[in-house]
Amino acid sequence: MKATTVWLAASLLSLAGGCARAQTVAADADWRYRVVPGDTLIALTEAWLAPGKTWRDLQKLNHVPDPLLLMPGSTLRMPLAWLRREAGVAEAVFVRGEVQRQRGAASAPLATGATLQSGDRIRTGAQSSASLRFADGSRLLIPPDSEVALAQLLVLGRGALPAVRLHLDRGGADHRVAPNAQRVPLYELRTPHVNLGVRGTEFRVQAAGGATRMQVISGAVHADGLGADVAVGQGLLAEGAARQVAPLLPAPDLAGLPATVERLPLQLRWAASPAGAVAWRAQLYPKGDFDRLLLDARVAEPMAAWAEVRELADGDYTLRLRGIDARGQEGAAADAGIQLQARPEPPFVQAPGPGAVSYNGAMALAWTRNTAAPDVRLQIAHDAGFTDLVLQPPPLAAAGYQAPLPEGVYHWRIAAVEAGGRAGPFGDAQTFEIRPPPAAPPPAEPEVVGDQLRLRWRTDAAVARYELEWSRTDAFDGADVQRFATDQAELALPKPSPGTYYLRARAVNAAGAPGPWGQTQRVEQPYPRWLWLLPLLLVPLL
Repeated sequence: MKATTVWLAASLLSLAGGCARAQTVAADADWRYRVVPGDTLIALTEAWLAPGKTWRDLQKLNHVPDPLLLMPGSTLRMPLAWLRREAGVAEAVFVRGEVQRQRGAASAPLATGATLQSGDRIRTGAQSSASLRFADGSRLLIPPDSEVALAQLLVLGRGALPAVRLHLDRGGADHRVAPNAQRVPLYELRTPHVNLGVRGTEFRVQAAGGATRMQVISGAVHADGLGADVAVGQGLLAEGAARQVAPLLPAPDLAGLPATVERLPLQLRWAASPAGAVAWRAQLYPKGDFDRLLLDARVAEPMAAWAEVRELADGDYTLRLRGIDARGQEGAAADAGIQLQARPEPPFVQAPGPGAVSYNGAMALAWTRNTAAPDVRLQIAHDAGFTDLVLQPPPLAAAGYQAPLPEGVYHWRIAAVEAGGRAGPFGDAQTFEIRPPPAAPPPAEPEVVGDQLRLRWRTDAAVARYELEWSRTDAFDGADVQRFATDQAELALPKPSPGTYYLRARAVNAAGAPGPWGQTQRVEQPYPRWLWLLPLLLVPLL
């Protein structure tokens, strides 16, 4: 126990030394205690002061005439070095993704609700984050690809004053430090390039590329090597011994951002603002909950696309966006509410292809089926905005639909419908066209020329070819049916033997769509005239 006390005392002295370097008014390293009815110096000494200090020390420091009679509402000075020191802890209030806690030589995944202690080291992977809460309610958000060591967690006095010292080795750390009435910084952050001391403020820090960047969101932050604090709205760039303080960019303009998103993966675009931004930091949180960082991206164009949003449920979220200037400083943030309504996801369209054409007065539509929402909501409209609906049947429990429609151009889209009747967003709209089939060609005009039977009919510029059938019967179903195709409005056939024949034709357009068969024509091929005289020639032989 004695060794622990010595270690805690040494830790406090280390904290005090770090605070003295980061705070110019070292003489004010006192805690101001407000007296309540019933307080006495003896009772306060037992409750707050470390062993070795007595009520007489407290009486002498504060010039108290009667140690048993203290005026309620008055204040007493208690030097930080006199206060009782106990080991403090922090709690992991949110963990997402690959987050490791190293304690000594052992490393294990960090879980929400875990208790952290002095010496623990936290590492976050890609699209992974963790939020910690300290004894006084201060918060630390560790974004992706970062490493932070909890160098010291102490509680001074009767659980009143947490004393925190953190080391940011790489990546980032976002801090919300609970304000206190003391004029000493009890929250310290050290990076490879600068040490920072704060008293109740909100600030962000990034350590990368041989430099540390810090932005003050509220309050003020003191940095070693600077005489004045870095004020709200200012950023600090620390490279080696150099310190540069400059104003931060204003917040971007998110006025054009959609309020509802129905497509996965999530893609968000915004105006290229503010002036001076060369990149942007985009972050997604549950609505209004900035302790739970879900997605993070640094982008060079005013657009963020996250495939990982498929892991998130539909609901309300907040997009936080900051412009980044040429010095790498992240400016003021703009927040926008985003409602994700992407499920159930729409089925995939299978047929027809985009811009398909049908010539039979109907279009066969086909799609996949979402196993979680097997029914399908179908809309067919004249316009791309689906304000002039032509067809909207009840939800379909099928993978396709035959849509009989008059001639025209149509737009169609589908959405999945859950068993309870809730429909998801529509997929991308498709188009198709219903056209009339090619007209049947006019009747052919047969002509026998030599040993050929020539057929001619009126040409049609919209026809790519003609198909003809020649048969002994008007049913065109016998074994003797002959079929011909030609791209000209004429056809030459070998002269048939005498008898009765039937002929029909149809037109085929450039898309390969055939029209209806034209009217059946009867063709009489006469017998030779000498066959009529044959009975007369045979009479003398009788």
